[in-house]
Amino acid sequence: MLKVPQQQYIKFLYENEDYSISEIAKVMGVNWRTAKKYATKDNWNEPMYRRKRRHPVLGPYLDIIDTWLTEEQALPRKQRYTAKRIFDRLCDEYGFEGGRRTVEEYVAKRRKELKLERAESYEHLEHPGGEAQVDFGTAYVGQPGKLVERKVLTMSFPFSNAAFVFPVRKENTECFLEAMKRIFERIGGVPKKIWFDNLSAAVISIDRDGKRTFTDQFLRFAAHYRFNPEFCNANSGHEKGHVENKVGYGRRNWLVPPPVCDTDTELETYLAQMAESDMDRPHYAKKERIADLWEAERKKLLTMPAVPFEVYRLEPARLNKYRELRFETTTYPLPQCRALETVLLKVKWDEIEVLSNDGEYRHLATLPRPYTEKEIPIEWPAVFDGYRRKPRAVMYSDFAKFMPASVRTFVQVEDVELRKSRVALIRRLLDSHQMSDIGAALDTLAGNFDPDRVLEHALYALKHPEFRPEPFVEPHTPVQIHGHTPDLGEYDAVLGVSRA
Repeated sequence: MLKVPQQQYIKFLYENEDYSISEIAKVMGVNWRTAKKYATKDNWNEPMYRRKRRHPVLGPYLDIIDTWLTEEQALPRKQRYTAKRIFDRLCDEYGFEGGRRTVEEYVAKRRKELKLERAESYEHLEHPGGEAQVDFGTAYVGQPGKLVERKVLTMSFPFSNAAFVFPVRKENTECFLEAMKRIFERIGGVPKKIWFDNLSAAVISIDRDGKRTFTDQFLRFAAHYRFNPEFCNANSGHEKGHVENKVGYGRRNWLVPPPVCDTDTELETYLAQMAESDMDRPHYAKKERIADLWEAERKKLLTMPAVPFEVYRLEPARLNKYRELRFETTTYPLPQCRALETVLLKVKWDEIEVLSNDGEYRHLATLPRPYTEKEIPIEWPAVFDGYRRKPRAVMYSDFAKFMPASVRTFVQVEDVELRKSRVALIRRLLDSHQMSDIGAALDTLAGNFDPDRVLEHALYALKHPEFRPEPFVEPHTPVQIHGHTPDLGEYDAVLGVSRA
């Protein structure tokens, strides 16, 4: 249907410019009947209602067709309904007796209406369901005696206020895509649209006109999972303010105090549990439980592809003359390979597969991916200075959980005077020993020893282990007398010595 200004212009050409119907059709590029309709139209009153086309045959089946057409939006395009498939299902499952053309016309018309409805809903809703925002945050996690840095990818859903997180070592492309893939698998679907800032893991460069150049891996990843990527303007992180707030919220509520996780797998499990339990609270504006809103929003996600995306990049490399592979900051010995051999590296987020570069791609080795661990060492002398001033603090201190278990047990005793003396002892030993060494020394002390008295000796023994040489072996002594203890009385009798 032509827009009102076009209709009025046709009327103007006919009435004021004396154009014929054929000339109007040619100038306007419309059908002759359309030109005649508006050129000779007399009643320009806006109708109060539109007469809906009736579907007497399809009437009982309209809800069924609409349901199928709505639900298919979550499926890949090549896996959606054809009008023929809908017609066949109606006939086979619901006894439809109408014609195929009737179904085809309604499906085509209804699909256009649904597309328009989705566009209108997106225009009026600030945060439509099924859309997500993604950003990295930095967190520090406790390990025995130290704090280590981890990057945490957060994916938030503004509609329901739900969020999901996954920890990685770095913000490189492989870690970025693997983290998103793991979150997709956890939630069982893919957001239709995802907002990003211009992180280097996805965007190589931004031209002056705003055009972006993306990494090949990111483009293939987005095409595989069928989501629509949207990027904020440069220096405009507020455009994805929901996830920015979620990153800070997660850091303050889930990572304070820093959790103690010996492995990345433990940290992943911990964060997943925290994110899930956090949804058991009301939405800040809608006052409904976030978990309930999320369950409704999950239905709007795209379905997962049948085959998961394997995140990696291929990179050729050459061994040195010592049959060693140099990758990033680490040298790996590969004695099973030839010196100066060219290999193919399949670089993943956590490991490197070494493959032969002869066209057969034989597996040669699997190596851990090197990451430079960024640590924040705990200043234990300063911590124990605080304990000496306030001995009761050691009983509920956050730093206590970073101590070796034996040290924590040693100082966290109920007797206040004993606690004071042990805190003072550990503080004195920290001037010359590491906290890990003190813990190892306490581990060697059994219950028969008083650790207050022998701890320093145990530390000395660890640093200066006792030398015990192997028994001297000489071949001259007859085997028959090995282990024989002589009777010294016989020697005394010969020498005339009396031992009475």
